[in-house]
Amino acid sequence: MSRRPSRPRRTVAPGTSAPEITPASPCPCGLQATYGDCCGRLHAGTTKARSCEELMRSRYAAFVVRDAAYLLRTWHPDTRPPAIDFDPAMRWVGLDILDTTEGSAFHSTGTVTFRAHYTYDGSPDSLHEQSRFVRQEGLWVYSAAVFVD
Repeated sequence: MSRRPSRPRRTVAPGTSAPEITPASPCPCGLQATYGDCCGRLHAGTTKARSCEELMRSRYAAFVVRDAAYLLRTWHPDTRPPAIDFDPAMRWVGLDILDTTEGSAFHSTGTVTFRAHYTYDGSPDSLHEQSRFVRQEGLWVYSAAVFVD
Protein backbone atom coordinates (compact mmCIF):
# COMPACT_ATOMS: atom_id res chain seq x y z
CA MET A 1 0.00 0.00 0.00
CA SER A 2 1.78 2.05 -1.52
CA ARG A 3 0.94 7.29 3.38
CA ARG A 4 -0.49 14.16 12.12
CA PRO A 5 -0.51 16.16 14.75
CA SER A 6 -3.99 17.64 13.98
CA ARG A 7 -7.23 16.46 12.40
CA PRO A 8 -6.44 14.80 9.04
CA ARG A 9 -6.95 16.75 5.83
CA ARG A 10 -8.56 14.62 3.18
CA THR A 11 -7.42 15.01 -0.41
CA VAL A 12 -9.89 13.47 -2.82
CA ALA A 13 -10.09 13.76 -6.57
CA PRO A 14 -12.68 16.31 -7.75
CA GLY A 15 -16.15 14.83 -8.06
CA THR A 16 -15.42 11.92 -5.71
CA SER A 17 -15.86 11.41 -2.02
CA ALA A 18 -14.43 9.13 0.61
CA PRO A 19 -16.72 6.51 2.10
CA GLU A 20 -18.71 7.72 5.09
CA ILE A 21 -16.76 6.42 8.06
CA THR A 22 -17.39 7.91 11.47
CA PRO A 23 -15.53 7.29 14.74
CA ALA A 24 -18.30 4.80 15.65
CA SER A 25 -18.01 2.86 12.35
CA PRO A 26 -16.25 -0.52 12.29
CA CYS A 27 -12.58 0.06 11.53
CA PRO A 28 -11.80 -0.65 7.86
CA CYS A 29 -8.56 -2.42 8.86
CA GLY A 30 -10.54 -5.48 9.92
CA LEU A 31 -9.86 -5.49 13.66
CA GLN A 32 -12.82 -5.75 16.02
CA ALA A 33 -12.83 -2.10 17.05
CA THR A 34 -14.42 1.15 16.01
CA TYR A 35 -12.57 3.42 13.61
CA GLY A 36 -12.23 6.03 16.37
CA ASP A 37 -10.63 3.54 18.78
CA CYS A 38 -8.44 1.89 16.14
CA CYS A 39 -6.97 3.52 13.03
CA GLY A 40 -8.81 6.82 13.45
CA ARG A 41 -6.66 7.73 16.44
CA LEU A 42 -3.51 7.22 14.34
CA HIS A 43 -4.97 9.25 11.47
CA ALA A 44 -5.84 12.04 13.90
CA GLY A 45 -2.30 12.02 15.31
CA THR A 46 -3.33 11.26 18.90
CA THR A 47 -1.11 8.15 18.92
CA LYS A 48 1.58 6.51 16.80
CA ALA A 49 1.81 2.96 15.46
CA ARG A 50 3.52 0.60 17.90
CA SER A 51 4.31 -2.04 15.26
CA CYS A 52 4.69 -2.26 11.53
CA GLU A 53 1.47 -4.31 11.36
CA GLU A 54 -0.43 -1.56 13.17
CA LEU A 55 1.03 0.99 10.73
CA MET A 56 0.11 -1.24 7.77
CA ARG A 57 -3.48 -1.54 8.99
CA SER A 58 -3.72 2.21 9.55
CA ARG A 59 -2.32 2.93 6.09
CA TYR A 60 -4.86 0.57 4.53
CA ALA A 61 -7.62 2.38 6.45
CA ALA A 62 -6.18 5.69 5.21
CA PHE A 63 -6.63 4.47 1.63
CA VAL A 64 -10.24 3.56 2.49
CA VAL A 65 -11.01 7.02 3.91
CA ARG A 66 -8.71 8.72 1.38
CA ASP A 67 -6.45 10.38 3.92
CA ALA A 68 -3.54 11.43 1.69
CA ALA A 69 -1.86 13.50 4.41
CA TYR A 70 -1.57 10.48 6.73
CA LEU A 71 -0.25 8.27 3.95
CA LEU A 72 2.42 10.82 3.04
CA ARG A 73 3.33 11.44 6.68
CA THR A 74 3.91 7.72 7.29
CA TRP A 75 5.94 7.17 4.10
CA HIS A 76 9.75 7.18 4.27
CA PRO A 77 11.05 10.44 2.77
CA ASP A 78 13.47 8.58 0.46
CA THR A 79 10.62 6.77 -1.32
CA ARG A 80 7.63 9.09 -0.68
CA PRO A 81 5.85 10.41 -3.78
CA PRO A 82 5.05 14.13 -3.97
CA ALA A 83 1.29 13.47 -3.80
CA ILE A 84 -1.35 10.75 -3.60
CA ASP A 85 -4.04 10.53 -6.26
CA PHE A 86 -7.04 8.40 -5.39
CA ASP A 87 -8.75 6.69 -8.32
CA PRO A 88 -12.48 7.47 -8.05
CA ALA A 89 -13.36 4.07 -9.55
CA MET A 90 -11.50 2.16 -6.80
CA ARG A 91 -13.04 1.17 -3.45
CA TRP A 92 -11.01 -0.76 -0.86
CA VAL A 93 -13.25 -3.40 0.73
CA GLY A 94 -11.14 -5.70 2.92
CA LEU A 95 -7.70 -6.51 4.29
CA ASP A 96 -6.11 -9.87 5.09
CA ILE A 97 -2.79 -9.86 6.96
CA LEU A 98 -0.98 -12.99 5.79
CA ASP A 99 2.39 -12.73 7.55
CA THR A 100 4.59 -10.38 9.55
CA THR A 101 8.30 -10.50 10.29
CA GLU A 102 9.91 -8.45 13.03
CA GLY A 103 8.33 -4.99 13.28
CA SER A 104 7.75 -4.85 17.03
CA ALA A 105 8.99 -2.36 19.60
CA PHE A 106 12.22 -4.38 19.74
CA HIS A 107 13.02 -4.09 16.01
CA SER A 108 14.17 -1.41 13.59
CA THR A 109 12.71 -3.08 10.47
CA GLY A 110 9.78 -5.30 9.64
CA THR A 111 7.61 -6.62 6.85
CA VAL A 112 3.90 -7.22 6.48
CA THR A 113 2.54 -9.47 3.75
CA PHE A 114 -1.10 -8.82 3.02
CA ARG A 115 -3.89 -9.07 0.50
CA ALA A 116 -6.00 -5.93 0.10
CA HIS A 117 -9.35 -6.46 -1.60
CA TYR A 118 -10.95 -3.78 -3.74
CA THR A 119 -13.47 -3.17 -6.45
CA TYR A 120 -12.63 -1.24 -9.57
CA ASP A 121 -15.67 0.07 -11.44
CA GLY A 122 -17.60 -2.51 -9.41
CA SER A 123 -15.42 -5.49 -10.39
CA PRO A 124 -13.66 -7.27 -7.51
CA ASP A 125 -9.90 -7.73 -7.44
CA SER A 126 -7.06 -7.76 -4.91
CA LEU A 127 -3.52 -6.58 -4.33
CA HIS A 128 -1.03 -9.04 -2.80
CA GLU A 129 2.03 -7.26 -1.44
CA GLN A 130 4.87 -7.52 1.04
CA SER A 131 5.49 -4.08 2.52
CA ARG A 132 8.75 -3.11 4.19
CA PHE A 133 8.82 -0.79 7.18
CA VAL A 134 11.64 0.92 9.03
CA ARG A 135 11.91 3.05 12.12
CA GLN A 136 12.80 6.64 11.42
CA GLU A 137 13.34 8.95 14.35
CA GLY A 138 11.63 6.36 16.53
CA LEU A 139 8.49 6.07 14.37
CA TRP A 140 7.45 3.29 12.00
CA VAL A 141 7.27 4.40 8.36
CA TYR A 142 6.47 2.59 5.13
CA SER A 143 9.59 2.16 3.01
CA ALA A 144 8.94 -0.02 -0.03
CA ALA A 145 6.97 -2.96 -1.34
CA VAL A 146 7.27 -6.10 -3.40
CA PHE A 147 4.18 -7.22 -5.27
CA VAL A 148 3.69 -10.91 -4.63
CA ASP A 149 1.44 -11.71 -7.57
